[in-house]
Amino acid sequence: MDAFYASVEQRDFPEYRGKPLVVGGSPEGRGGVVATASYEARKFGIRSAMPSKTALRLCPEVLFVRPRFDAYKAASRHIREIFRRYTDVIEPLSLDEAYLDVTEDKQGIGSAIDIAKRIKQAISEELQLTASAGISVNKFVAKIASDLQKPDGLTFIGPSKVEAFMEKLPVEQFFGVGKVTAAKMNALGFHTGADLKKLSEEAMIHHFGKPGRFYYQIVRGIDHREVQSHRETKSVSVEDTYQQDIAVVEEMLVALDRLTAKLASRLQSTQLKGRTVTVKFKFHDFALMTRSHTVPVLIADKGDIFQVVEQLVAKADLHDRKVRLLGVGISNFETSETERHEKASDVQLKLFDVPPSDAMPPSMRGYGP
Repeated sequence: MDAFYASVEQRDFPEYRGKPLVVGGSPEGRGGVVATASYEARKFGIRSAMPSKTALRLCPEVLFVRPRFDAYKAASRHIREIFRRYTDVIEPLSLDEAYLDVTEDKQGIGSAIDIAKRIKQAISEELQLTASAGISVNKFVAKIASDLQKPDGLTFIGPSKVEAFMEKLPVEQFFGVGKVTAAKMNALGFHTGADLKKLSEEAMIHHFGKPGRFYYQIVRGIDHREVQSHRETKSVSVEDTYQQDIAVVEEMLVALDRLTAKLASRLQSTQLKGRTVTVKFKFHDFALMTRSHTVPVLIADKGDIFQVVEQLVAKADLHDRKVRLLGVGISNFETSETERHEKASDVQLKLFDVPPSDAMPPSMRGYGP
């Protein structure tokens, strides 16, 4: 979807249309970050994850609105219903993005391009929103293609064009290559896919670690990952960004208590229990810190989780540090149906003192709301 949150706001409130609009953040620039910027705001250089203060400096006339996640979720559900008219093999990435495998399309259309056009038309007519589609032979290339002609774009990269396309692509546009990795590639003299293609697989791994094996494949247009319509849940988490930084530990605990209640509600709806609790802190200078602890038994109850959260906060060095974002998550879920249906009354909790830990389980890295 194109600038999804902002587009929903402009659709629902005509007074926002044609104006630079930011969802999230603070109109006073005192805290918070941009969740989504409208295309009018992007012309000024405003981007997602940008501090409110920076957005205001770039465009003093920018409008800030609070997120309405119920509205975004409702639109997302409708969009998924449109997808299901054409295929059942759908892998959602977020509320506004998904992979679709249309190898066997339900309507027998026989053309991925035509299916994409019909989906885009349905979204436009039924939701008054625009979407951009990328079409290719694998997930990696399709993902990159979907970003090439936004907004309201449609890009097809056929089998015979994939390798040449990857050779011309700047490394900064490789999906999965962040700013740090891109800067390292540039420093080594690698600026395009063609540059990377000169490296052997061993050299790729030497320079970039395990991801080097993936880069070696995708620079040649090779990606064997299937579209997974039922992905296993690795973690469940909630977080919140605050308009004003929190500097008092007691206030942090109040905020974390509310987040833990939301987390427990989600766990109840999914019937999941986990062992590893993680607390996430983002400070006013955007430094990120996490603390994790694994308990010996499965937990899902709010009180049990918060008991661990309190001990993690007590062990963290939070003195004189202002927090702008807090998050709570749980991972390390049960692996058997017996554990899944285990009743809480049968569990004898024995939560030990939580040691300080900077390590965060891989499944929790970068978790979001």
